[in-house]
Parts: sequence; C-alpha cells; structure tokens
Amino acid sequence: MEYFVEQALSYTECLNKIRTKYGERVTILYHKNIRIGGIFGLFAKDGVEITGFTANNYAKNVNVATPASSIIPSSEPKKPLDFEEEKGRLLKMGNAAKKEESSRTKIIEEVRSIIKEAVSTTRDTAASEQDSHPTLVRLREALGLNDFSQNYIQNIIERCKKENSFENFNNYEAVEDKVLEWIGETILIYQEAKIYKKPRIMVLVGPTGVGKTTTIAKLAAIYGIGNSSKPPISVRVITIDTYRMGAKSQIEAYCNIMEIPLSYVEDYDDLKRTIAQYFDEVDLFLVDTIGKSPRDSAQLGEMKQLLDACGPQAEVHLAVVASTKSSDIKEILRQFEPFNYRSVIITKLDETTRMGNVISAMSEKGKRVSYITDGQKVPSDIQKASVVRFLVNLEGFHVKRSKIEEHFPHDDAEQIQWRK
Repeated sequence: MEYFVEQALSYTECLNKIRTKYGERVTILYHKNIRIGGIFGLFAKDGVEITGFTANNYAKNVNVATPASSIIPSSEPKKPLDFEEEKGRLLKMGNAAKKEESSRTKIIEEVRSIIKEAVSTTRDTAASEQDSHPTLVRLREALGLNDFSQNYIQNIIERCKKENSFENFNNYEAVEDKVLEWIGETILIYQEAKIYKKPRIMVLVGPTGVGKTTTIAKLAAIYGIGNSSKPPISVRVITIDTYRMGAKSQIEAYCNIMEIPLSYVEDYDDLKRTIAQYFDEVDLFLVDTIGKSPRDSAQLGEMKQLLDACGPQAEVHLAVVASTKSSDIKEILRQFEPFNYRSVIITKLDETTRMGNVISAMSEKGKRVSYITDGQKVPSDIQKASVVRFLVNLEGFHVKRSKIEEHFPHDDAEQIQWRK
C-alpha cells in the first residue's frame, strides 16, 4: 500500500495527475481546497489537494493505457487492510498538514510584519525630512512668535504637510500665502442683523480692567453721533458700575461731550424700571456693567440675575484684552458662557504686537469677534472686526493686503434698518 498527496489547480486535474502516476486502482481518502504557488503565500492561486492510497505495486508514472493483463501480479500475499492502523497514519498525516499550514501562516504573518515595518519606517523618515524642511521650521518660528497655541501651530503644520508636496516647500512665499489664508479662515467675524426691532439693548460684560466703560463710550459715539455711512440714532447709556472709583465720572464725561443721556442703576428692579421708562423713546440702550473675576462664579451669577431685567431680546457681548494669554482667554470665554454672549470685543490692541493668542483661543472655542479697540480716543479708536485687521498685525509674515482683502472682503459701512 502506498499513500500519496497530490495538488493541482482543480479537482479533475488533480485526479488525472493521480491516475497517471498511480494507475486506476487508487482509493481517495479526502480532498481540500488550498492555495498554490506565490511567495510565502502571497499572490497564490486557488487549488485542490487530494490524499489517498493505492493497494497495488504499480510503479510511478505507469501509463494508464497499459492493459491490466500485461502486469505480472506480485507473488507476495496481500496483507489485510488494518483500518485502525490506517486511521492512525491518516491522523498523523492530517496533523503534519496542519503543522505545515500553521508554519506557512506564521511565515506569511512575519513577512507582512516586516513589510508593514518597512513602510512605517519609510513614512516616518519622510515625515522627519518634512518636519526639518527650512520652510516648516520658519513657519513654526513665525507662528510661535505671534503666540499661537501649540495645538493651533501643529494643526497648521500638519495641513501644510498634507496639502503640499515636498517640492512645493521650496517656494516659501507660496506656502506662506496659503497659511495666511488658512489662518484667516479660522477667524470668525460677527455680523450684525440687518433689521432690528426697537429698542435694541446691548450689554457689555467682562473681567475687571478690560476697558468696558471706554468701549461703551465708543459704541455710543458710533451709533449716537453717526458718520457719513451711518445716520445717528437715539442712544441711552445705562451704567451699573457706580461703585468703582472714577467709573461714574468717566462715563459722565464721555456722555456729556457726546450729548448722549446717561442713567445709573443699582439693582434688578432699578434696571427694569429704567428700560421701561425710555422704552418708546430710545433706539439703542448700551449697558455698562461692573467688572467681575471669571473665577468668582458667585459674583458672575449675581450679575447674570441682575441683567435678566434687560429681557430676552438683550444682546450680551464679552470684552477681552488682546494681550491676555491664550489659555486665560479660553478660561474667560468658558466662565462667561452663562451670559450667552453673542460676540467678543477685543480691547487694547495697541498694547500688544501679537494676535496669535486671540486667534487661537477664539478659533478653538468657535467664538466670533465683533469689534476691535486700539486706543483711548473716543470715538476714533474702535472699528468693526475684520480678518484683514487681524492678519496685518501678524509679525514675521509678509501679508499681501490687496490679496487678503480680495479673499476676505469686509464692508464696514453696512446699513441697519429699524422697525417698531
């Protein structure tokens, strides 16, 4: 008895192969589908493997056409087939086949692991080369110089690597132009409504020392005095800040010069009564508040309750100093969330040469900027926020203003309509 294991691309082909080699007197034990050829199992083809035995003494490669009568039978008596013995031998063959398959699978996994590691190493090497490219090094330095947060800088650098080929980095000016556009896209500008129902109520909140009173005076001048593009409207200033030394005299002086009426209130009932008293006479109420520490949640809660007297139609805007570091700006934005402020007014831009801290924090928190102030003069040192105003303030960047203005158009002379 002779055992055999043969493989071919199909069952028929494999069977013909067996008959050619072992003759017709064969017994098929079992067959299974396998993968044939390739390199370590890769690129292999589907095939069939047949296991069996022959009970005659034919030599291999016997011609199946040879008549059976021409073959001299063996004089050795045939040994009865021991099925238990055959079963054991077949199990051993099966275990050997499993071991062979396991070994083949292990080799394939090792090859795949080597290939994966090689690809990863290649990518890491390419990424390392990109990171050390002079253009990216220069961009990192410029962004860091402007106090952009590390998270913001990393996002810009990753976008540079993703959207530029290695060769493009040799053109620093082109990459810089793109980076300025990307920064501009992260700056969200607050747009005033085109139509307002009278009266409009604007409330300014923020930490102590951010310049709320001066900003209120500037807003009063913008709306109450008007200019060539904006006709004046009826404005009344209301201040809650009657306890801080000098605050009362400061707002009084501004309002007297501009001939804009001023009211003082101390509590919820007083504020509600004042608004009701002038409700039909005023187009715009500007409410100046007491500065509160963003860390004092109790005081912020009291201020929120007082301002509820303004009614649900009131617009709250938050004032933040431009020189505040990015992490502190984000904390201020978070602590004043209960006021549901619509926009942020960036104050005292003249006291810093960097804007990355503001851009980073505002972008990461998804907040919009409405106005920028850059001095103490009333009403000149205030302007509506624009992307261009932020970008031209960046150090270390060559800003092509005409190109930026074309990409981010800004209309400072928007007209507001009023309705009763």
